[in-house]
Amino acid sequence: MRIEEDIKLDFKDVLIRPKRSTLGSRKEVDISRSYEFKWSKLNYHGVPIIAANMDGVGTMAMARVFAKMGHGMTAALHKHYPLEKLIDFYQNEGNANVWYSIGVTEKDEEKLDDFLRHNIQKTGKGIDKLCIDVANGYSEPFAHFVRKIRAKQPDITIMAGNVVTGEMTEELILAGADVVKVGIGPGSVCTTRKMTGVGYPQLSAIIECADAAHGLGGLVCADGGCTVPGDLAKAFGAGADFVMLGGMLAGHDQCEGEIVEENGKKFVQFYGMSSDTAMNKHSGGVAEYRASEGKTVKVAYRGDVADTVTSILGGIRSACTYVGARRLKELSKRTTFIRVSQQLNTVFGNE
Repeated sequence: MRIEEDIKLDFKDVLIRPKRSTLGSRKEVDISRSYEFKWSKLNYHGVPIIAANMDGVGTMAMARVFAKMGHGMTAALHKHYPLEKLIDFYQNEGNANVWYSIGVTEKDEEKLDDFLRHNIQKTGKGIDKLCIDVANGYSEPFAHFVRKIRAKQPDITIMAGNVVTGEMTEELILAGADVVKVGIGPGSVCTTRKMTGVGYPQLSAIIECADAAHGLGGLVCADGGCTVPGDLAKAFGAGADFVMLGGMLAGHDQCEGEIVEENGKKFVQFYGMSSDTAMNKHSGGVAEYRASEGKTVKVAYRGDVADTVTSILGGIRSACTYVGARRLKELSKRTTFIRVSQQLNTVFGNE
């Protein structure tokens, strides 16, 4: 047994200190990023926000509205779409705004192989972005699986996770991941921390994993814990290259969920992918050797997601103006976090 005494922080534990700026308006801020991925060598340009690969968020409808808005945001499609529907979507909509998502089972790999074979036969193209997603990215077989997929698909951009520490971030990048997904337990419908006692404060996880990834030419995606636009600004300020959103995008028309009305108010069901609801729906129930690590909630119906996206992007632009960052790329260099909880306030950051 070992206790680490270093302070670890979540989004709620800090604020971003304002600084003098020459910017006159948030209109002057460019919140897009441009990347060349380490292994695939493919290029990305756009606002680096990804809809999480969850039933009620990572939907084809979400990808379509992102494409229509033109910001370059992407959706990680949930892995439970049937093969025929995926083939039809990619043939008609293309690769630009989506990540194909898989787990690490033989069934997942076989489905991907079938998809690529059919899609290449029909269009001559495969996919360019792949999300390999598990709850626990620390298992040795997971790193082996990432390495295996990289060997099979050298030209695909791979995002893999989840982890929360620098050494495993490095392991996954060296195994072939272009982007490492960071976060264990911070999501609004995730109960991993309560059920297992395992987790890591999200802000500190981003800082430490980003430092490790960038040293190897890799990138990180902050996954979970954002509840307001200011949390995205903090994530980007901490060094995140992408931010993945679940709960903030739930409850909209594009979530493909049933809208129910109770006492004159409309709601949409939203649940974690390790919840009883998800496992009953996709796996025939919770296996006897495991426990549910997610919950099911009713989210207020919020209409079209475009208005929410506009609010999120406006908040990030405003954060940049407060610290004088003309481009999103500059935000982490201009961010100083002020601790607002735990003992005395402390200033730390990257001037």
